[in-house]
Amino acid sequence: MKILDLPKSSRPRERMLEKGAQALSDAELLAIILRTGTINENVIDMSNRLINEYGLENLYQCSIKELQKIKGMGESKALQILAISELSKRQSLAKSSKSFVSSAKAVFEIMHEKLKDEKQENFVVIHLNNRNYFIKEELITKGILDASIIDPREVFKSAIRNSASRVILVHNHPSGNPLPSKEDLEVTKKLIEAGDLLGIKVLDHVIIGKEEYWSWKENQKHDAPPRLKSRGL
Repeated sequence: MKILDLPKSSRPRERMLEKGAQALSDAELLAIILRTGTINENVIDMSNRLINEYGLENLYQCSIKELQKIKGMGESKALQILAISELSKRQSLAKSSKSFVSSAKAVFEIMHEKLKDEKQENFVVIHLNNRNYFIKEELITKGILDASIIDPREVFKSAIRNSASRVILVHNHPSGNPLPSKEDLEVTKKLIEAGDLLGIKVLDHVIIGKEEYWSWKENQKHDAPPRLKSRGL
């Protein structure tokens, strides 16, 4: 049945106008985003199928090529889904990043949603003022982290431009395990030394896993093997 053949009280757009977004199901909200179905499947049925087969979380984690392999999902619909997913990540980051950054856990809460599903390592620098308030975050590199290819000038250039007094290094491990590699530790030491020379203090290096994180600062207090922290701690 086509959407126009449904009574107005059952159409997603009309229901949202009348009752608000909170009254709609996940499939109805997705139907509003996708707008149209196919010749053989209306947009509500398509949305129900996508959610039942993949789940919202998995659907939003797909690449554009993966989305386009799904029946009925062309380039336009794939881009719509990726755009709404990216907006959701940015909204979450904007909401959490306006506060005082006091700990590795706070960094994890700011960056986890943005980095947890990345399929490559993303090396990010968080810029702070002298009272540890967030200024901005900047992606420095994508790919395997290696001390030999990390240029301190690139890491600190934006910090200088934004008058940051302190920085926190952050990167993700696509494997989900945030324990540091030898290269991770070398990069950290190299950038701490460079920051000291420039008068910009590197407060920490936080590695983001699937649901855990590792903190350079927290592990400097212990002689024991590297310790992980879960999201709830």
